[in-house]
Amino acid sequence: MTADSEHTPEVTNAPAAAPATALDTGPATYADLAAVGPYGVHPGHALITMVEPHPGHEYAYNRWYEDDHYIAGAMAMPWIFSGRRWVATRELQLLRRPERSAVARPLTAGCYLSTYWITEGRYDEHMKWTVGINKRLNRDGRVYRDRTHVFTAFQDHLATVYRDGAAGPRDFHALDHPYAGLVLEVIDADGPEQRDQLLEWLCARQLPGRLPGSPAAMVTVFRPTPLPGDRMSYVRQVEGVDTRLTLLWFLQEDPRDRWTERFAGLEEEVAESGLGRVELLAPFLPTVPGTDRYVSELR
Repeated sequence: MTADSEHTPEVTNAPAAAPATALDTGPATYADLAAVGPYGVHPGHALITMVEPHPGHEYAYNRWYEDDHYIAGAMAMPWIFSGRRWVATRELQLLRRPERSAVARPLTAGCYLSTYWITEGRYDEHMKWTVGINKRLNRDGRVYRDRTHVFTAFQDHLATVYRDGAAGPRDFHALDHPYAGLVLEVIDADGPEQRDQLLEWLCARQLPGRLPGSPAAMVTVFRPTPLPGDRMSYVRQVEGVDTRLTLLWFLQEDPRDRWTERFAGLEEEVAESGLGRVELLAPFLPTVPGTDRYVSELR
C-alpha cells in the first residue's frame, strides 16, 4: 500500500449489528451455538488493554502473557477473531504526550498494549464467556498479580478512516497485517453531545486531512463500554464511557521515524476545535511472538 497523495482517504462507519438470537441459558452443544446469531467479519467491538508489569517482573510477565494468557484468556475465547500485542520501550514512552494525562499516571505507565477484535453483535456472548474463564483462571492460579491495568476497556467500533481509499488492508485485517507501529490516542470530550460532534469532526475533517502522505494506513475509532459488575477486582471500572473516544493509528513505519513531524499539532488541533482534549498520545512497536525482544529496553 502506498502513501500516494492521489489516493483519497475513505471513511467507513460501523455496520448496524444484526440482532442476536436469544439462546437458552442451559447447556447447549457447540453445534447449536454455531447455528444462530451474527457471524460476520467486521470488528464491531474491541478489547484494548494497556498494562504495566511491576518493576522486576518484566520478563516473567511477558512470558506469562504471551505463553498463556494471550491464548487461554483471549484468543481461544468465542468471537475474538484477531489479536496483536504491542510494546513501548523507554524511548517510546518518553515520546508520549500530553505531560499531564488523565489516562496514564505517570505518563510512562503502561509499556504493553494488547488489542483484540470481537465480531460485530457478539459482545454480550463474549463477555459471558470472558468473565467465566477469568474466574476459572483465577481459581487455577493462572493470573499474574504483579501488574497494573493502566487503561483496559472493551470498546464499540464507530468508524475507520482509510488513507488510500479502497486500496490496501481493511480494518478487519489490521491486527494480522505486519504493521510496523501503532499509536494509541485517547480523547475526552466535554460531554456526550460534544463526543458525537467530535467523532464527526475527526472523521470528516481532521483525519482525512492528516492521513494523505502519512505512514498511517488507517485509523480506527472506538468508544468505551462499561465493564460488567462481576469483572475481576484487579481491573478498575472504565472511565469516560459517555465522553471518551479511543483511536488506533496503524503505521507502516517505526513510530520513532518522523514522530514529531507526523504527530505534532494533534493536541492543538483537537483543543482548537473546542470539542475535547487529547489525554494520551502513545506510540508502540509490535512485539515479536515467542521472544523477549524489547523487555530489556522497558526501563
